[in-house]
Amino acid sequence: MKFTLSWLKKHLDTNATVDEITYALTDLGLEVEGVENPADKLKTFTLAKVKHAEQHPDADRLRVCTVETDEGDKQIVCGAPNARAGITVVLAKPGDYVPGIDVTLSVGNIRGVESHGMMASERELELSDEHDGIIELPSGDVGEKFIDWLAQNDPAKVDPVIEIAITPNRPDALGVQGIARDLAARGLGTLKTHTVDPVPASFTAETKVIIDGDTLDGCPLFCGRIIRGVKNGPSPQWLQDALRAIGLRPINFLVDVTNFFTYDRNRPLHVFDMAKVTGDLRVHRAAGGEELLALDGKTYALQPGQMVISDANGPESIAGIMGGEDTGCTDGTTEVFVESAYWDPVQIAYTGRALKINSDARYRFERGVDPAFTPDGLELAVRMIVDHAGGEASDMIIAGTIPDTSRAFKLDPARVISLVGMDIPESEQRQTLTALGFRLEGNMAHVPSWRPDVMGEADLVEEVARVASLTKLQGQPLPRTHPGVPKPILSPMQRRERAGRRTAVALGYNECVTYSFIDKAAAELFGGGGDSTMLANPISTEMSHMRPALLPGLLQAAARNQARGFMDLALFELGHAFHGGEPEEQHLMLTGLLTGRTGPKDVHGSARAVDIFDAKADAEAILSAMGAPAKTQILRGASDWWHPGRHGMICLGPKKVLGVFGELHPKVLKAMDVKGPVVGFTIWPQEIPLPRKTGATRPALVLNDLQAVERDFAFVVDAQVAALDLMNAAAGADKALITDVRLFDEFIGGSLGEGKKSLAITVRLQPTGSTLKEADIEAVGKKIIEKVEKATGGVLRG
Repeated sequence: MKFTLSWLKKHLDTNATVDEITYALTDLGLEVEGVENPADKLKTFTLAKVKHAEQHPDADRLRVCTVETDEGDKQIVCGAPNARAGITVVLAKPGDYVPGIDVTLSVGNIRGVESHGMMASERELELSDEHDGIIELPSGDVGEKFIDWLAQNDPAKVDPVIEIAITPNRPDALGVQGIARDLAARGLGTLKTHTVDPVPASFTAETKVIIDGDTLDGCPLFCGRIIRGVKNGPSPQWLQDALRAIGLRPINFLVDVTNFFTYDRNRPLHVFDMAKVTGDLRVHRAAGGEELLALDGKTYALQPGQMVISDANGPESIAGIMGGEDTGCTDGTTEVFVESAYWDPVQIAYTGRALKINSDARYRFERGVDPAFTPDGLELAVRMIVDHAGGEASDMIIAGTIPDTSRAFKLDPARVISLVGMDIPESEQRQTLTALGFRLEGNMAHVPSWRPDVMGEADLVEEVARVASLTKLQGQPLPRTHPGVPKPILSPMQRRERAGRRTAVALGYNECVTYSFIDKAAAELFGGGGDSTMLANPISTEMSHMRPALLPGLLQAAARNQARGFMDLALFELGHAFHGGEPEEQHLMLTGLLTGRTGPKDVHGSARAVDIFDAKADAEAILSAMGAPAKTQILRGASDWWHPGRHGMICLGPKKVLGVFGELHPKVLKAMDVKGPVVGFTIWPQEIPLPRKTGATRPALVLNDLQAVERDFAFVVDAQVAALDLMNAAAGADKALITDVRLFDEFIGGSLGEGKKSLAITVRLQPTGSTLKEADIEAVGKKIIEKVEKATGGVLRG
């Protein structure tokens, strides 16, 4: 929203400076985005007078002038055809910056003659495109500031332009009058009152306006007046200057009037050329397929249900958005229909988006204009047209009624303290609301029709607080609920997340934060992609579904890094994945990913390709930091995006899975365009049992004073038997004595025969009550052999 200072002063009687106004606007919630002050680039220029001018001795088109300045007479060489004695000019001295030519002047030597400055043209000062000669002023004193002369004689050229950002809840600030009202309430001036002086009706309009019954919800009110004998043409200079200053191009007077009131009063209007209108006007919904050549020169195909204004020939205007070219006004227009209507914001927004039309009218109607001002806005426009372009006006044509937006809320002065924390006297609160247009009856504040955003008592408090300035709010420390040392504020799960994140970073992983939305193809690779996790309005096709796991985002990050030459990666993410669309259908995960090698190349050859045991070690370390039990089981049967023979589930039982580690399936890597192999892990922190004791004290340290015993066993098993199955079977032989089982050798071939292999394990026995005797050790050994034979079919190697 742009406006000039002089335009603002038509509604606000103020002596405030531009800086004071811009500070107040931002403080009021109308953030100033920029200020264009033409005076800033003209402040160094002064007025001078040419005393004498003669031909340059060495150039036909140059003249050597003696110029009277505030620093005495100066010699200036000038090439302008109108340089002559006796004229008052604008002087640029050496050291001055000339914006139109982007040059900082210095004393020059032109064809052997020194020149101490220049006399400027309008284009050189960026006042216009005129450059046929230097500026000649009809008045002015030598040494007078040029900007002071302009302020007195041509103020439009030094009128500051202010641009503010409008939030969707403040449509009233889309008019200069609304901005002036806020500033007046702040105390930066007095709001000027403008009375509506309707033009007396000279005749009864024969044209009728009909609103279809199914369109009344979108257009509850339509007003219009016909003006005959209008003489259209260029607008008055003040109106052209005002429109140009805010970036609008003057077209003709009738069109410029509608643009003026759009910005002045937030009242979009439209003018029909009655010579091109056939029959009555009808406001209705399009059947679909109708076409309209709009004022922007484009033809739009209307969709079913969109509101249009039609005459007997068909659609003539897209309601509330843009008029039609066929009934537009030209310099030859002599009879017009001036329209002022109220349109439903939601329906205007739908139509504008569907047709992809951006117009000032749409921008305002879809945010909400003042419905009660609809007939008054029409009367103001008709008065301006008749006063400047002549003609006689008909009576007002009205279809529908003004929507009832009346509502009132209780003003509770104490709520300013409870909601905002500011102590504002009740008298000041009432004065503020009155200045903003609220009508107070006792403790009830009636909301003005131009404020659709005020919908409750809290909004009244907000209005009082912003006008009083939230910069006056004093910060107050929150009181302690309990004396002494405060209790921990992190929940057990939050502490678990922090421990997992810190441990992963300590292990060398880089944390990633990826989108919760992924494409359907990637989601399907990890068990998702169904309708329950599909977004109703996705940002793009690549973000159509909620992620079923964290691996897709990490794999996409790995693919991007690999494409840029970074092959050795260690990435992790802690976040939620989703198995449904309901709030409770999400689960917390910590997922890590390893690619490439364990380190850079070195002379010792210590770097190697990452494998599943790296992922397993990291997963177990993170689980330990999160408080998982030390004794867990490693089982098969994870999801099919893991390699079927190179993964394991870390469990507390068949149904209690704490995490998964392993190598990613090659088909998944191919689909995600990741160079493999890739290993990783996923941990579910919520599955880790919470400790039974919540105190900070640690349990007593238990040390065994009895010597542990280790025994080695070698079993011959089928080649397809997993070493893990054999180790689990051995560990289950005596859970009280056996504390650890480790695989230390695998042998294939030789005398074992085809399809066989030998697995050698070390079993550690830790007695607790008494030293183990040989008979006890032999008994445990027999149990181990029996368990392994039963579970795997393996026999003790001879």
